[in-house]
Amino acid sequence: MLKGIDPLLNAELLGVLAAMGHGDEIVITDANFPSESVARDTVHGTALRMDCSAPRAVEAILSLLPVDDFEPDAVRFMNVVGDPQARPEVIQEGEALFRAEGADLTGVDRFDFYDQAREAYAIVQTAERRFYGNFIIRKGVIPPGSGS
Repeated sequence: MLKGIDPLLNAELLGVLAAMGHGDEIVITDANFPSESVARDTVHGTALRMDCSAPRAVEAILSLLPVDDFEPDAVRFMNVVGDPQARPEVIQEGEALFRAEGADLTGVDRFDFYDQAREAYAIVQTAERRFYGNFIIRKGVIPPGSGS
């Protein structure tokens, strides 16, 4: 345990977050996402685990990770198959957390999401049982003199 660090952020995940550079992406997934097979193509190479809901994982990760504000589409979620306008509760909960950071969300169709996830730095699989609890977050920067 470390002071000021969310206890859900284990040593391996902390190392990944620290190693990521500006523009690298991390994927937060639900329990049904094919995390292991997709993670094989990522920089990290294996899926990380967080035993919590997807929004709780987002909250913990956002406590340390700045969201990119240089380019659009810094945060993406998986669209509901057959209804891309739908916003399941799990997406709405994540959206509120990202908006608090000043980020907007963009929906991505299922197979495009899988392809984008393969290009990420790492995959974090959560215990989220609700469908569509999947987010891609692009890391931003912490400006000089920000105190962080």
